[in-house]
Amino acid sequence: MPRAPHDTPAPRARHRRPAGLVELLGLAAATALAAGGLAAVAGNAGAADGNLLADPGFESGGLGPWSCSGATGSVVGSGAHGGSYALKGAAGNGDTAQCGQTVAVRPGTTYSLSAWVQGQYVYLGATGSGVTDPAVWTPGGADWQQLSTTFTTGPATTSVTVHLHGWYGQGAYLADDVVLTGPGGGPSPTTAPPTPTGSPTAAPTPTGTPTTPAPGTAVPVAPYIDMGAWPTPSMPAAAAAGNLKSFTMGFVTGVGCKASWFNAYDPRTGWAKDQVDALRARGGDVKVSFGGAGGTELAAACTTVDALFAEYDAVVKAYGLRHVDFDIEGAAIADTAANERRSAALAKLQRADPGLKVSFTLPVLPEGLTAEGVAVVKSARDAGVTVDLVNAMAMDYYRSGADYGDAAVQAAQALHGQLRALHPAKTDAQLWAMVGATPMIGENDDHQVYDQADARQLVAFAQQHHLGELAFWDATRDANACTGALFKCTNIPQQPYEFARVFAQYTG
Repeated sequence: MPRAPHDTPAPRARHRRPAGLVELLGLAAATALAAGGLAAVAGNAGAADGNLLADPGFESGGLGPWSCSGATGSVVGSGAHGGSYALKGAAGNGDTAQCGQTVAVRPGTTYSLSAWVQGQYVYLGATGSGVTDPAVWTPGGADWQQLSTTFTTGPATTSVTVHLHGWYGQGAYLADDVVLTGPGGGPSPTTAPPTPTGSPTAAPTPTGTPTTPAPGTAVPVAPYIDMGAWPTPSMPAAAAAGNLKSFTMGFVTGVGCKASWFNAYDPRTGWAKDQVDALRARGGDVKVSFGGAGGTELAAACTTVDALFAEYDAVVKAYGLRHVDFDIEGAAIADTAANERRSAALAKLQRADPGLKVSFTLPVLPEGLTAEGVAVVKSARDAGVTVDLVNAMAMDYYRSGADYGDAAVQAAQALHGQLRALHPAKTDAQLWAMVGATPMIGENDDHQVYDQADARQLVAFAQQHHLGELAFWDATRDANACTGALFKCTNIPQQPYEFARVFAQYTG
């Protein structure tokens, strides 16, 4: 899960769902899986025409064309789901079961990939030259769930490797087959597992609870909350326990050019809106964050400005949003075409909804934004977007011995200078109001630590300069106050919600 530092350090971000899974598989899947010896099936043109991939066959001695590492499985039953196969890593956090099959595909072609699975953090994806991994995964739980995604091959792509992985030794199961659908269509699983119990429907609006906050509702403190964690976090409960009012909800990604909560729920249904309404009844609000380190960023998935605008607009309307955030990192930050498309769509969104506040959350070093990050902000400015806030991901610098409290302050100071260059007509106070800072509390991916004293240091700095916003990654880790996997624990001594109570002292 922790990335190995590169010779030339680059900022690493920790905004992801699930954190550990995306860290290993979303950014380094091809390398890790190639090392696991995935088998190639040359000339499997049938798969490219929409036929089922070969049966995964995880039972002993039956791997067939699939090649697996760390998988210890057998047929575990049949019935409503057909043959079900175990896909389990060895005991202990950090272990994975990685299985893959390489199939022939056609260049410049869109494919659909799906499978019915069960388990906490089961991953389905595809990698290949010229293909952006369309990673989808389960949010956890006991019910069967269908993972579905699409990807488009590059002009020279002739094969892809389809991956199915279990994570953290939690136990993961596959029902029936993995389906790859290409030109001409193809079969789908003949027996669909029942809709998972408790699948979200449109959430009713509580009687007397406002659905849209008053214009200008401030969110000086809005920690990120991983809404894809399992069980689904309760923002009202976290607000009450941590003395908070507002949160940044992550993350809305794309399933094709359709907005999705972490590839699981349709925002148009108002999933978790009852929680949003409850926060607004307390005088708070939410920011919905698009992007993150996992899944497909909508601006990359949607190929036209109008299509992208329609997805953003649907989410804004479903939740009555006054604040939207765009967490742009990893490969997305260097995707110039997607960044230009996003800028144009956001300008159109603000014209349709005057007063909508837009923030960008971008990786930083103590020296400030990278050149790619500056380009994202400049693109938005040039397209006519009114950028309310630029939020520095003050984390994961991969510098041995760095003081992460000092580094967060330095990053905010450097960002202020970069914003001055982009907006020379603004006053110092206006520029500080555009600066946000979001550290990763506790242990970071590079094993450096951001502790309670560092949080108090940042709050004091923010009070001195009146920063636009403070946040942290993430509220669930703060609530757990545990030692263990970094996607759910801070790994430092603390009380539950201790960081929330420190950050809540900042009032803007």
